[in-house]
Amino acid sequence: MTPNTKGALLMVGSMAAFTLNDTLVKVALQDLPLFQLVAMRGFLAVFLIYVLARYLGTLHLNFSRHDKWLVALRCLAELAATFFFLTALKNMPLANVTAILQALPLTVTLGAALVFSEQVGWRRALAIAVGFVGMLLIVRPGPEGFSVYSIYALVAVVSITVRDLITRRMSADVPSMLVTLATSVSIAGAAAIASVFEGWVAVSATAGSLVAAAAVFVLLGYLFSVMVMRQGDVGFVAPFRYSSLIWALGLGWVVFDEWPDSLTMLGAVLIVGAGLFTLFRARARQGLA
Repeated sequence: MTPNTKGALLMVGSMAAFTLNDTLVKVALQDLPLFQLVAMRGFLAVFLIYVLARYLGTLHLNFSRHDKWLVALRCLAELAATFFFLTALKNMPLANVTAILQALPLTVTLGAALVFSEQVGWRRALAIAVGFVGMLLIVRPGPEGFSVYSIYALVAVVSITVRDLITRRMSADVPSMLVTLATSVSIAGAAAIASVFEGWVAVSATAGSLVAAAAVFVLLGYLFSVMVMRQGDVGFVAPFRYSSLIWALGLGWVVFDEWPDSLTMLGAVLIVGAGLFTLFRARARQGLA
């Protein structure tokens, strides 16, 4: 299996885990305030990650000071992304925030080209653009959504792009589990502070179970997202972020009995087609190398 194939599979797995988490959170939010839920899920994820990291023996700091600074900067980028994303999500329609965040494959690819001088051919660039058009057909954001909070969402995109590029710069000596643990601690701590101002409510057994399950998927999503930036070409792997829309379509139908209309299905076909074409071009280039 080539590094590009591994990276694509890890990206699809990461998007599946995060989408499953979002589905569980959406259900649990009927009973719990947002920041309380994120804090509970975060501390559960921290516990699970710590236990797994101890079992794997990856809780060590035997890497360079430069890498330690990169881990710290990555946590700061994650905190910024969380703050700006949640603020935008609270004040904007979900479709609008989703539309803005789907620019991530484009920004990561551009960042990799500028920072790492990775080559991205015009065919792959065109495929990414087609995928972006497909995403717009699915979410169809309205002009009323572009308020001042749209800037918050754009800052979240920039923060996540910086986070991913920082991860790319880390050496192989930095354990992925340690990076995942540091990220989870940052998110849980920030949510706990925010929840003090929001207030807490009693937690039912059903809500607690949903939060616990969400914590497991967050663990997997974070871990895969760290691993994916160390596999293959960023310009090739990044478009597979669009798979989150495909997962959302399926889970929306199964869990919430939501079936997409014709425009949404067309958008899904464009996204999948763009991803398959990107995979074909990458393999064709490898064959010519």
